[in-house]
Amino acid sequence: MSDFDPKHYRVNSGKLDLQARDPSSKDFLPDSKEGRNEALAVLGPTLDELQEILHAEGERKVLLVLQGTDTAGKDGTIRHVFQNCDPLGIRVAAFKAPSENELARDYLWRIHQQVPRKGELVIFNRSHYEDVLITKVRGWISSEEEERRLKQINDFERLLSETGTTIIKCFLHISKEEQRERLQERLDREDKNWKFNLGDLDDRALWDDYQKQYERVLNATSTDHAPWYVIPADSKSSRNLVIIQLLIHTLKSMDLRYPKVDTSGWPKEVE
Repeated sequence: MSDFDPKHYRVNSGKLDLQARDPSSKDFLPDSKEGRNEALAVLGPTLDELQEILHAEGERKVLLVLQGTDTAGKDGTIRHVFQNCDPLGIRVAAFKAPSENELARDYLWRIHQQVPRKGELVIFNRSHYEDVLITKVRGWISSEEEERRLKQINDFERLLSETGTTIIKCFLHISKEEQRERLQERLDREDKNWKFNLGDLDDRALWDDYQKQYERVLNATSTDHAPWYVIPADSKSSRNLVIIQLLIHTLKSMDLRYPKVDTSGWPKEVE
């Protein structure tokens, strides 16, 4: 898997056509599910080591944004990609519908509180992009407000980047049929019932509107300092393998180093 190229998945601003991106693609990946899971297991310790160096260095920050429609696999991605990582230095921030307290402030207020601190890798399960997705599809904001927010989000992410945060944004791309199967599974299985929400069916009825809005938002906010990647997610093993490779590629490009410690004056041995 050493020939991984993130450009296969990256969104070039203004050029994304979601319909041209195959959510079931397994290009550049092992053919079988078993092979993909084996590759994931092999790469797990590498991600753990790199994240440990990031934490030990204590200077830079990494933000992984996971966005996608209901059932796209945000929870599953976190569970499987980071299963071999020491939780020290890793944090998940999940964004639900804003509270009354949050609605009384600007929409980025709650987001800014959760960005990574030095040495930390933070995973956003949903994010500030909800404020230009569901809000626009449901007609809660105007086109003028949407334009303002898209510019504000780009500025916000530039601020994070210029103050030491590396940003990786992943859109988990699934098909409408795959979503139907996953929603049906939540209805059929007792151990999955707790995940089912009637509101998911309301959003599903607006599938085409959401796809168009995702395409618009990704095109407007994929930048050099905060690029978007479209991750084929019909296959869970493919999704997980692409994302762990993307993380490893990004962390390696940061040229992380354990901090140098002045050991002068230390004893040679511990008695």
